[in-house]
Amino acid sequence: MSELTLTVMRLGFLAVLWLFVIVAVQVIRSDLFGTRVTQRAAGRREAQTRPPQQRQQAAQAAQGRQQQNNNNRARRGAPTKLVVSEGSLAGTTVALQGQTITLGRAHDSTIVLDDDYASSRHARIYPDRDGNWIVEDLGSTNGTFMDRNRLTTPTPIPLGAPIRIGKTVIELRK
Repeated sequence: MSELTLTVMRLGFLAVLWLFVIVAVQVIRSDLFGTRVTQRAAGRREAQTRPPQQRQQAAQAAQGRQQQNNNNRARRGAPTKLVVSEGSLAGTTVALQGQTITLGRAHDSTIVLDDDYASSRHARIYPDRDGNWIVEDLGSTNGTFMDRNRLTTPTPIPLGAPIRIGKTVIELRK
């Protein structure tokens, strides 16, 4: 082998070695300090850069969704909030506004679970067309449980039924 080829191979190996060190340091940092929380203001910035006609259409769509949400809330006995009753986030409440709620360790989840038994994208809770709320396991390793039963299909959530993901328990409440 020529000396040039050997030098290029050495530099390539050195670059791969440094890449490995940098990735290892980032993993250790995230384990020690947790995930970085980012603000969700991107939607607001995007709305401000839209043309006026698109802004008006978006405002009308939002108004329609708000009226639908008010109609859904008006149903007697319909849940209005999701409450974390056990786990590191105990006491956390999320208002149910007709949007999908994602649960997991990923930083972009609606409820970020700091739990060794939770997957990055563990489960989601979403409304169906009838105004009922459905929980769906997203292929998690350790499973999602409702009333001690492991969920294998999207399942309607009764009011007050405990949903367990690792050490975290959540419930739908009025």
